[in-house]
Amino acid sequence: MKTVRTAQELSEAIEALRAEGRSVGFVPTMGALHAGHVSLVERAKAENDAVVVSVFVNPTQFNNPDDLRTYPRTEEADCEKLAAAGVDIAFLPGVEDIYPEPDTRVFDLGPVADVMEGAMRPGHFNGVAQVVSRLFRMVNPDRAYFGEKDFQQIAVIRRMVEIEGFDIEIVACPIKREDDGLALSSRNVRLSADQRALAPGIHRVLAESVADARSHSVAEVKKAVAEAINAIDGMEVEYYEIVNPNDMQPVAEWPDGEAVGCVTVYMGDVRLIDNIKYPIA
Repeated sequence: MKTVRTAQELSEAIEALRAEGRSVGFVPTMGALHAGHVSLVERAKAENDAVVVSVFVNPTQFNNPDDLRTYPRTEEADCEKLAAAGVDIAFLPGVEDIYPEPDTRVFDLGPVADVMEGAMRPGHFNGVAQVVSRLFRMVNPDRAYFGEKDFQQIAVIRRMVEIEGFDIEIVACPIKREDDGLALSSRNVRLSADQRALAPGIHRVLAESVADARSHSVAEVKKAVAEAINAIDGMEVEYYEIVNPNDMQPVAEWPDGEAVGCVTVYMGDVRLIDNIKYPIA
């Protein structure tokens, strides 16, 4: 695995791959890598000749300075995981490499960015669009891979790709979970032992609600899910929305096709997200 830190080093490494006629899959990450990230790498390896992974904690997408400060950083362990997974290029830039000057761009991301995370974290998705668009220009991949745990983010990135005119296939990959159902997240390491034991309750409640959806309204399911999660010791639901997966807008009635339930839960000061698909038909 080749490790590069500057834009120039990355450009030279990418040029070498392209000179060999190799297709490139790209996995952008913020580090603190886990099996979910590795699953994205494995998918990228299966569908491309070479894989590039970036590790960069992007300051422009954090609207909470404490969240940025406490975000786990494990560069040495990350590089070991990437090498073991067979990554070709690991890109570990500094802030000055991604933002040689302040990024003042404001993206017209539309309705997909206005609800849920967009409403709760003002500026977050604009920051995501800033960093991913910069990384896309630097790597110029054929395909880029994102996990469906960040379900709304994928819709935002697709919108950004449309705005910027990138010829890049965005590949959404299934959520990777622990054996007890907890969605893998870099933030899970911040949970205490007691919190970690209770955290799988989020997915359990969501999974149980799929059966309830066949005999209950959207409003009834939303209410029941929020109440059940809030009843778990130490949990507080920030939002639970059932949305159209194409435009992220809340639905009032079950559609003929798929709907997605998206939840954010606080356990103390740790913010966890998850989602579930409702196949009603």
